[in-house]
Order: sequence, then C-alpha cells, then structure tokens
Amino acid sequence: MMIIIYSKPDCVQCNATYRAFDKQGLDYQVVDLTQDQQALTHVKSLGYQQVPVIIAGDDHWSGFRPDKIGALAHATAS
Repeated sequence: MMIIIYSKPDCVQCNATYRAFDKQGLDYQVVDLTQDQQALTHVKSLGYQQVPVIIAGDDHWSGFRPDKIGALAHATAS
C-alpha cells in the first residue's frame, strides 16, 4: 500500500507523524506542499486545510493521529 504524507517545513505535527510511522516500521513518501502546487490543489480538493494530510490506500486523514497510524500498522502486518 502506498502511503503519502503531505506536509510543509517546520511542522510539529508532521514531524511527530514521521516519527510514529518510523516507529511502526511503515514506509511512506513525503510531499512538501510548499514545493508542489498540484499536490496542494489535490489536498484542498479533499477538504483539508492543515497538514499533515496522510493518504493510505482508500483512507485519508489530517493531523497527528497515533490511533490511525497504529491501526494502519496492524492492518499491514496482517
């Protein structure tokens, strides 16, 4: 499953999200919304106004969500 974290520089919640994904051993791709206008447009079209925005398969959410990251790690381990 492809996991994309849309973020921006110096984002506390983004950094916490990276650490949580790393701790769970999950691979992800980071997209910097300050450098990619098309990605920013996509994130806004999903209704999000804050980062990080995580897209994992058909699921997506915004903010630092340890519960979602844990559930994702559990699902990929099965």
